[in-house]
Amino acid sequence: MATLTHPVMDVTPSSAAAALLPVYKRAPMVIVRGEGIRLFDADGREYVDFTSGIAVNALGYGDAGLRAALHAAAEGLVHVSNLFRSEPGERLASRLVELSFADRVFFCNSGVEANEGAFKFARRWARGVGGPAKHEIIGLRGAFHGRLFASLAATDRPGYRAPFRPLAGGISIAERDIETLAKLLSAETVAALVVEPIQGEGGVRVFDAGYLRELRSLTSERQIALVFDEIQCGLGRTGHLFAHERVEVAPDLLTLAKPLAGGLPMGAILMTEVVASAVQPGDHGTTFGGGPFVASVAEHVLERVADPRLLAAVRENGAWLGDALEELAVRHGGVRAVRGTGYIWGVDVHAPSAEVIARARDEGLLLVGAGDYTVRILPPLIAIRDELTEGLRRLERALG
Repeated sequence: MATLTHPVMDVTPSSAAAALLPVYKRAPMVIVRGEGIRLFDADGREYVDFTSGIAVNALGYGDAGLRAALHAAAEGLVHVSNLFRSEPGERLASRLVELSFADRVFFCNSGVEANEGAFKFARRWARGVGGPAKHEIIGLRGAFHGRLFASLAATDRPGYRAPFRPLAGGISIAERDIETLAKLLSAETVAALVVEPIQGEGGVRVFDAGYLRELRSLTSERQIALVFDEIQCGLGRTGHLFAHERVEVAPDLLTLAKPLAGGLPMGAILMTEVVASAVQPGDHGTTFGGGPFVASVAEHVLERVADPRLLAAVRENGAWLGDALEELAVRHGGVRAVRGTGYIWGVDVHAPSAEVIARARDEGLLLVGAGDYTVRILPPLIAIRDELTEGLRRLERALG
């Protein structure tokens, strides 16, 4: 009888990368250490990091406080499961409630899990309001909410979606204009509208206060849950702890992740008591979410990114960064437009963004794309003016 055989793999350092499933087009260098806002590769080359691990490393690299929090957390419990209470997760949830609009918190392990859970909680609440017909979830053109079946259905990336159809049902993508949404947001059938206050992957598109207030008004009038996805733009990146605070519009549910536990996997769903009261034991779950180790570290990170002095510096330096990018656009023909706020900016370029990112890497600057012709700038929140200036010099050389 024939049997399947497995080739013996070469696992020397030069070939070890082949063991990873190639779902990422990785840069060629191997990153081995970091300090402040700088990363260093195996050859000793230094890079100014304007990616923050895609908005994760808010405190940069080698932060002494974060290191101490990790060591202290390791002295305690790592995992006990959610069958039992543990204090770090309860303290963290209580602090998030204290700092936000929310009454309840659910912890998970990633941003996409947070969005999937938020969709479930919104539907659970909506069923109590309008019965089974009230189940539809609507996302917006340009949105990115993740790559699992429900979150992908709400993500406006045809290339990401096509190989995995059929996606989760009852989820659709609408144009961003208010007139279209006013027609689509049916009180009888729509459970939730999910919105990124700043669309990160979608080109760093910043929704203004008036637009978000109109969405809040529409959803409130029609008993539709408003879900804000702040996985990338939340937790200090705009110079406010939560991005929606910038426009003074509160959601019914809020999803967080990326910087929450300083690089450890953690997501969170914040919600009002109205939504939370519809969720019953057994409706959802997580093995690892909110475990004592990650929650202990997240307590430290939350206090750091909620520090009014840090937030004020991000607002002030972010305004300066926006002006500097506009000046760069004026003197450089390679830039078409600039959008953003705080420490999240999108720069539209004439060349393919992948080419600009590669040239920036050669100049010692790390960037991330936000579309075929947009590069994204996401410095660590600790970046000071001189470091931002140095990064912009390298960017201008890459554009040239």
